[in-house]
Order: sequence, then C-alpha cells, then structure tokens
Amino acid sequence: MQYDAVLLIAFGGPEKMDDVRPFLANVLRGRPVPPTRLQEVVRHYELFDGRSPLNEITFGQAQALQRLFAQEGTQLPVYMGMRNWHPYIAETLEQMGRDGVKNAIGFILSAQQSEAGWERYKTNVEEARERVGLLAPQVSFTPGWHNHPLFIHAVADLTKQAFSSIPADRWGVTPLVYTAHSIPTAIPGSQEYVRQVEEGARLVADRIGHENWTVAYQSRSGPPQVPWLGPDIGLVLKDLASQGPRDAVVVPIGFVCDHIEVLYDLDTEAREIAERNGLHMLRARTVNTHPSFIRMIAEVVRATLNQ
Repeated sequence: MQYDAVLLIAFGGPEKMDDVRPFLANVLRGRPVPPTRLQEVVRHYELFDGRSPLNEITFGQAQALQRLFAQEGTQLPVYMGMRNWHPYIAETLEQMGRDGVKNAIGFILSAQQSEAGWERYKTNVEEARERVGLLAPQVSFTPGWHNHPLFIHAVADLTKQAFSSIPADRWGVTPLVYTAHSIPTAIPGSQEYVRQVEEGARLVADRIGHENWTVAYQSRSGPPQVPWLGPDIGLVLKDLASQGPRDAVVVPIGFVCDHIEVLYDLDTEAREIAERNGLHMLRARTVNTHPSFIRMIAEVVRATLNQ
C-alpha cells in the first residue's frame, strides 16, 4: 500500500482551567468513577492552572519527527490527533482529507498495549473515520514497540541522568522503581500489559547494569472495590523507606511525556510520601522528544512503509 502521511495518536490534555471538566468528562465517559475522585483530579489540575503539557510535548514530538523525515528524505507529512481534547482525532482526519491524504500510518503514543490503551485508540480512530465520512483517510497501525532498542536506549539514558544526582557510592543500593498507569485487572489483555511493562523494565535495568529494581503502578481512578493492578507506587515507596536506602529513582516507563499524571502523581504526591518517610526520591524524565525516541518512531514507521 502507498502511504502518504503519519498520524500520531495521543491522549490529549486541557490547556486551561475552563477546559478541565469538559476534558475529564471525555476521559471518564462510561466509567464508574466516584465524584470524590473527579473533584480530586480537578484539584490536581488547579495546581498547574488547568494546563497539561501533553499537547505541547506531543506537538514537539510531531515536529521532531517531521524534521527527521526531512533530513532523511522521507516525504511524509506528520499529523497528530487526540482522543480527549483538541485537535480531536476526527478534526485531524478531516484536515488530512482536505489535504488529500488517502492512506495514513497510525502510530499510537503508548508504549504498552492493553484494551484500555491501544485497542481503545484503534476504536476511536474507526469511530472518527465514520463521523468524517468519505473524506477520511484509511489508517493502518504500526505494531507495538515497548521493547524496541531505541525506546529502551532513551529510557536508559534518562534513568542514568537521574542516577547522576546521587553519589556514585550509593548507586548500587539505590532501588529503581518503574511505574506505569494502573488498569483494572479484569480488562482483557491486562496480563499482557503487565508482561510488557516488566519486559521493558528488565531491558532498561540490564542496559544500565542495575539489578535492584521493581515495578509499581500509579494513577488508579476506579472504585475501591474493583481490583486494579498493583502494587501502588505510594506503598512501594513506604516499603522501600522502611528497608533503609536513602534514595530511590522512579522511572515512569509507562508514559511518553511529562503530563499531569507524572507531574502530580509522581512529582507531587509520590515525592511527598517518600519525603515523609525519609526517602529521597528522584524521578527520571519521560522520553518526550529524546532523539532516540524520535528515531524509534521513524524506524517503526519505515518498517510499516516497507511491508
């Protein structure tokens, strides 16, 4: 098939406080989230004036990919579409159609695959294509990339940068904690999601030569009686603090940009838990526009082009 564009597909995020409740209504549509949890999340956004960096970072990822394509002579325009905020996927597909795009490669900006992530994104794209109608391009999706060497290289590089703030003689005893977004255990594919998170964590740990690592989950939002993946990052940090290390490095391997669930759930909430328990927590940056991550997107797209 001849492809004539790339569509980066991401979660989306609000730009100001007036956007927050409509944005959350999109996110939570059809999900039984307690009102107290909703209000709690609104307060999280208030700390950042209602603005998530996700859209800006995703736009930066698209621009970086477009520049790399230009350097390599790849003639593909790069678009971005969001699930829960502007530019919505349907808005982007409509623009792509007006630009004459017929067949696009869809790249989902989520490292690990689950029904709550990849499958829902694919469904969102198909629903958006139906709304746009005949103008909408066909969208074929790349395969998964949770263990791609360039993604692992990017995460490992950022992890090493976080360790550089700790005296070298404490590196060996400093626990490394990987985090990913928790999901209900009953969701189809949840065990494959766990496998991919743990595989990526192991590959990064092997690359940097650090054996003292574990996986935790964060940002659960469902009712307490519904089982979600654990252990929770807060509980893990408390447990680590009781074991005596002075430092811990947290690596959000399940996220590809520093958005609110990283900036609040880790940098604010988890750090407060760590400090209350006498543990110095450092957080590795997410891949954002790391050159290796952008090169990885290009490689995955090229592999799809050549199929």
